[in-house]
Amino acid sequence: MDKKVETETSIDLLSLVNSHERPFVVIDKGYHILAVNKAYELEYGVTSTDAVGSMCYQVSHGNDHPCSEEGEDCPYDQVFSNGEAKVCAHIHCDADHRMHHVKVSAFPLRGSNNELFLGECIEKISSMDAHMPGSERMVGESSEFIACVDQLNVAASSDAPVLLLGETGTGKELAAEYIHQHSSRCNEAFQIIDSTVFTDSLFESEMFGHANGAYTGSVGDKQGLFELADGGTIFLDEVGDLPASQQAKLLRVLENGEYRRVGGKKTRKVNVRIICATNRHLWESVIAGAFREDLYYRIACLNIRLPSLRERIDDVPVLAKNLLKGINRSMHSSYDLTPDAYLHLKNYKYPGNVRELRNVLFIAATRSHNRRIDAALIDSVINNLPHCIDPDGVDSHDIHHAASASAGVTEQITLKDIEAQHINDLLDQYQGNRKKVADALGISERTIYRKLKGLGIN
Repeated sequence: MDKKVETETSIDLLSLVNSHERPFVVIDKGYHILAVNKAYELEYGVTSTDAVGSMCYQVSHGNDHPCSEEGEDCPYDQVFSNGEAKVCAHIHCDADHRMHHVKVSAFPLRGSNNELFLGECIEKISSMDAHMPGSERMVGESSEFIACVDQLNVAASSDAPVLLLGETGTGKELAAEYIHQHSSRCNEAFQIIDSTVFTDSLFESEMFGHANGAYTGSVGDKQGLFELADGGTIFLDEVGDLPASQQAKLLRVLENGEYRRVGGKKTRKVNVRIICATNRHLWESVIAGAFREDLYYRIACLNIRLPSLRERIDDVPVLAKNLLKGINRSMHSSYDLTPDAYLHLKNYKYPGNVRELRNVLFIAATRSHNRRIDAALIDSVINNLPHCIDPDGVDSHDIHHAASASAGVTEQITLKDIEAQHINDLLDQYQGNRKKVADALGISERTIYRKLKGLGIN
């Protein structure tokens, strides 16, 4: 390129990118960054001098190859192949290698000589620093996922009660945590309550606490979950399973924020934000008389539906990559998915949603002999999946054969046996600390309690 033309092009690009208030990047057909604006430098701590001339996937994602090679939804392909604009979500990293969840609006730019470039306007959705190391996080790039996150951000900006709707395994707990972390209550408590675990006799005591001597065996005063969450958020999971007697007690505290401990005389006041979740059609339960209409209107000010995985199947590659990182951490290994494996993962419909995708990857990892998970292995796992997926993501009916290196024979073991042994090993490693085990597995503390109970581990 002529030196004068090159200088003029650089000046034109610099003027273009700095006309945007949000971070903006210009990329050529060879993945090279041609320009970044001041907003990008400030947001991600990367100077223009360091960024220009580098590969976009190195600067933005910390990768050594294009993200499309791992099956991710990259706007590069659509812009340069079809000349069409593209909106998607991505994970961008900054100069300190912190990860940021961003919305990318990419569109074609034409140079003075009609050469095609890609312009990216980047809008941060959230920072990943809010999540504990090793924990799961919301991941996706599809338009369905972006629309859902937009709704979660609207919910986070208010204090209204939220009802999360979605099939089992769609990530309702993660969505509730996202709302809390991006709300004005983010520095206060986030309490998770499973509506399926309390008997009527335990419900009041656990939710509202009890006074000393309230019943036989109760020693001292006890704070309830509402009191512990004062100023913060309560996430009530599977609210559709609450029996009628518990619905009435919940309604009372939601109406005016007042309650009394079991056996107590003092009326207490609490200020909590309530987020509920259900996999049921809750309004049908209202019509059938199984769920109180007045309680429904109390908890369903904002209804947000989480899409099933089959509705956002294009998110499977980026989800698989993220889930495999958690599996690698928990197994202290380094399993890799081959490029053809991503395509085969997208060919399954996942009735168990993201939870089932993790299950598929976990089974594949246990069967891999060389730490590589290829298309043939993925097909083998999926073709042998039963139709029923365990609620905790443990495929209890999946029977497979594992070669015994010491005996040189093949023995039948279940996935449950493998998982139980793995969790027992982690419990030994972390001296019985279940929170650390949950972080190592990349699951919530509530889920690890369920797993321990389901696997019969004390």
